[in-house]
Amino acid sequence: MPIRYILKQLLMPPGVLLLAILLAWWLRRRFPRLATLCFLFGFGGLWLMSLPAVMQWGASLLEREPVLAEAQWPGLAQRADAIVILGAGREQNDPGWGGTDQPGLMALERLRYAARLARASGLPLAASGGLHYGQPPSEAALMADSMARDYGLTIRWLEEESRTTWENALFSAQLMQPQGVRRVVLVTQAWHMPRARWCFEQAGFEVITAPMGYLSAGYARPMGGWLPESRVISQSSQLLNEAIGLFAYPLAHGRD
Repeated sequence: MPIRYILKQLLMPPGVLLLAILLAWWLRRRFPRLATLCFLFGFGGLWLMSLPAVMQWGASLLEREPVLAEAQWPGLAQRADAIVILGAGREQNDPGWGGTDQPGLMALERLRYAARLARASGLPLAASGGLHYGQPPSEAALMADSMARDYGLTIRWLEEESRTTWENALFSAQLMQPQGVRRVVLVTQAWHMPRARWCFEQAGFEVITAPMGYLSAGYARPMGGWLPESRVISQSSQLLNEAIGLFAYPLAHGRD
């Protein structure tokens, strides 16, 4: 397993928050004040990350791209050359599917949305997503299989080498731009779209954003979202990772 993945899991919430609580227990006798600060940081961080109201507020800061209204879908063929779907992980060895790998839940959301766009516009499809820690099949191949089986549509371009959003854009450009594809409809989660759009524009594409999977939309919750929920911790982690990426990508990959 890559050391990069291990470090990320330890340094990002909830890992770093759990480590802070563990450190507080270890320091409780020799440095009680520092132990208290570590405990408050760890416990308070976990508490905030579990609150739907806090998560939805954080999502609203990231989900800035406008919705692609359904009335615009038929006219996309005049504005773009292809629809690009970004990969979003995979479920491994699912017994319900004969022990085969399947696209992750977010990837399935993106596939469904892209299928609707493709049927309405007639635009060809591309999928971008590489190997999961070096193990085949690629995310793009899994998405292509699901698109064909579930929606009867063919994905024309498969970009199967990328591991990051930056590489999604860079390798898609290397694959598609020599074939005249310069304008793309980009399909990904709404909270991921600002970074994805920036990457694809840096790679030389004109981008029409097609965001979906909004976390800020929410749903009715008891006490207005101020009671903790377990799955919200995962959603908050995704948002925090995205916020860091949105800040870090221009520093790491910015071009003049």
